[in-house]
Amino acid sequence: MRVIFMGTPDFSVPVLDALVEAGHEIAAVYSQPPRPAGRGKKDRPSPVQRRAEALGFEVRTPKSLKDEAAQAEFAAFQADIAVVVAYGLILPQNVLDAPAKGCINVHASLLPRWRGAAPIHRAVMAGDDRTGVCIMQMEAGLDTGPVLLREGTDIAPTDTTGDLHDRLSAMGARLAVQVVAQVDRLSPVAQPREGVTYAAKIDKAEARADPAWDAQTLVRHINGLSPVPGAWVEHGGTRLKLLRGRVADELDEVDVEPGTLLDMPGLIVAAGQGAVELLQVQPAGRGPVSGTAFRNGARLKPGDTLMD
Repeated sequence: MRVIFMGTPDFSVPVLDALVEAGHEIAAVYSQPPRPAGRGKKDRPSPVQRRAEALGFEVRTPKSLKDEAAQAEFAAFQADIAVVVAYGLILPQNVLDAPAKGCINVHASLLPRWRGAAPIHRAVMAGDDRTGVCIMQMEAGLDTGPVLLREGTDIAPTDTTGDLHDRLSAMGARLAVQVVAQVDRLSPVAQPREGVTYAAKIDKAEARADPAWDAQTLVRHINGLSPVPGAWVEHGGTRLKLLRGRVADELDEVDVEPGTLLDMPGLIVAAGQGAVELLQVQPAGRGPVSGTAFRNGARLKPGDTLMD
């Protein structure tokens, strides 16, 4: 199959690799333009661009596909199908119609739940117990197209967005290869009208955690924002990132101020209701460490305030 691949972040890379390994002809790779990054703010190519160039593919990085010249160039590839994975740009109808078999999208949710930009983050933050991948036939609406193939996976209580990202990326790669091989034999299934939710892009301003929240809400916030942008609290005048937590089910009622370290092994702090065990944290200017290692290194004692 002659394929145009369109993607930008790390999540998209395994899908490109899988299509190449399956023997499909990659007619073109599209990705968002390089963005300033790092301390020097130099333009950095996207993960997809770096991987595609390493595989020997020329990458196109238009800022938009709305002008006629960009659309004509896209159509000139005469692709059988376009595979889109977190590309990040709107595809006009002329682009959607250009490949002979249309455009398919690899989306990391069980549609119609969590249409939009941040489906993995929002599923964890909402406390969903299940998520998955849908391969849909693209149309003009935001993630509204009929689904060609879907597969689910459970969300464990301590799963982070990072954990699910890797699992769903691998799942999406496998399903995308199946769909491209069987696209003429699959019957698209319209999404239900009920149960539609939207996964708004994560704003860094919502990353601060509040120890006064109940334990379950706090853990969902921590795990849902891990590893990026990372939930955080103030500790000793600096930011302490909270990267993984679990509800301390054995502590339903805690009679101390929220954010106080409890007299138990590990790094367990009181919440507004119940308590949270912080399994992994990241102090300012350092790498991630276990909660126990942080407690020992900071010489914290029961009764100390961990979250200011």
